[in-house]
Amino acid sequence: MTDSPRLAELRQQEEELVFASFDHHDAWRLGSLIANHAIASEFGVAIDIRRHNIVLFRCVLPGATSDQEEWIRRKSASVLRFEHSTALLSEEFAGRGHSPVGGGWLAHEDYTLAGGSFPLRVRGAGVIGAVTVSGLSSDEDHQLVVDGIRNYLKTVGV
Repeated sequence: MTDSPRLAELRQQEEELVFASFDHHDAWRLGSLIANHAIASEFGVAIDIRRHNIVLFRCVLPGATSDQEEWIRRKSASVLRFEHSTALLSEEFAGRGHSPVGGGWLAHEDYTLAGGSFPLRVRGAGVIGAVTVSGLSSDEDHQLVVDGIRNYLKTVGV
């Protein structure tokens, strides 16, 4: 079975968007970059960067609702469990014709495969956290995160 073009694109993003290192200062700079783009675009989103259960960056912009808190919690839990973006997981499971969330494998109240959360992968260390956006469509949330990471890595010269 071959990957769909979308699945191949999502896998490529995960291979490409890897950090040399990542600390609290990087979280602030990356989160601020994503937030500034969202502000300029007038996106009503919430942005979260975490190392497992430690929140390193959080921003809630006008237009975001209290629902975004739950979406962020569930999206980031999925990334931290599977170590892949929620967009990639959604595409993979859709291709298999089932969902671990809908099929009783994972509790629906704790996990979701809605796009918008992406693994913080550090070369030599693996996945150390997640960057999550909520408030737009799944694809738009995912793209906002991917664009933010890509732009950030360009600025730090990785």
